[in-house]
Amino acid sequence: MGIPVVTALYGSLNAILNVALASRVSTLRMRKRVSIGEGDSEELRVAVRIHANNAEFVPLALVVLLLAELCGGASLWLHVAGGALLAARVMHAVGMPRPAPNVFRFMGTAITWIGIVAIACWVLWLRRGS
Repeated sequence: MGIPVVTALYGSLNAILNVALASRVSTLRMRKRVSIGEGDSEELRVAVRIHANNAEFVPLALVVLLLAELCGGASLWLHVAGGALLAARVMHAVGMPRPAPNVFRFMGTAITWIGIVAIACWVLWLRRGS
């Protein structure tokens, strides 16, 4: 069993995205002079939710991606899944501040959820012979 280099790549890229989203929250907190919570700022409320949503879903997605890689999943499909996850999280972050309904938020959410379920099913399939 080798080092899970594909998961390491997408884990690192998603970590950078997550810190960028957190940095945006911190910048808005300073500008709006809000230490805890969102105050009365809708812009800060949305930024907090964008970051929180990313922090809620990315770890689970990376865990199932890691399991797929450790169970012998094909590198091509691991890259497809990891790339789709990263693209989905960027789409979601772009779409959240826009008025609903919007394609970026919808596609970001849909690709994230479908991706997590698809990878989890793939792991179950990969493990069927063990």
